[in-house]
Amino acid sequence: MRILIADDDRTSRTIVSLVLAKRGHEVVATNDGAEAWEALQKPDAPRLAILDWMMPGFEGPEVCRRVRAHPGSRRPYLILLTSRGAPNDIGAGLDSGADDYLEKPLRPAELGARVEVGRRMITLQDSCEQKTGELQASLAELNTLRGIVPLCARCRHRRDDASFMARVEAYLAARSGAVFATELCPDCSAGHSPGEQRLELRR
Repeated sequence: MRILIADDDRTSRTIVSLVLAKRGHEVVATNDGAEAWEALQKPDAPRLAILDWMMPGFEGPEVCRRVRAHPGSRRPYLILLTSRGAPNDIGAGLDSGADDYLEKPLRPAELGARVEVGRRMITLQDSCEQKTGELQASLAELNTLRGIVPLCARCRHRRDDASFMARVEAYLAARSGAVFATELCPDCSAGHSPGEQRLELRR
């Protein structure tokens, strides 16, 4: 997974980068909050970002606020990194829009575990977006189906018989495109041969 790191301290930035690279992640390193904010606005922005609290340009909490205020559904998972560990500081960091909080000095095992939590949350978000898209597509198909008016192929009168409803169920089961059921209604089928009574379906 691509992970953005924003830290003006070169040593801290290097340590985080090495820990993440060792775990197989691709690291995008930035030197300050302004660079981080610019990188997070790109179409291919990393899905997870680790932001130092105290940085030139924009501080970590300010980057979080900007990200949360920015329109878009695929917002990154944000982890604040700081030596400020007082309860009020943690609350302020999370209130700014951060998803998690890491205190310095870093412990590699904890960093890896917090990043893994973020990865799982991103996977869950992607899955929810996919399911939402599928539901919207199904709803669009259902609305199309509701717009189909069942007519007799000969007299063009409206049909409400069970045969048509069976074909509707088949349509839903197959999730195919809209079809036209062109069977004769009972009135029109009287006096006609079986071959004339049932006409083939036309798309």
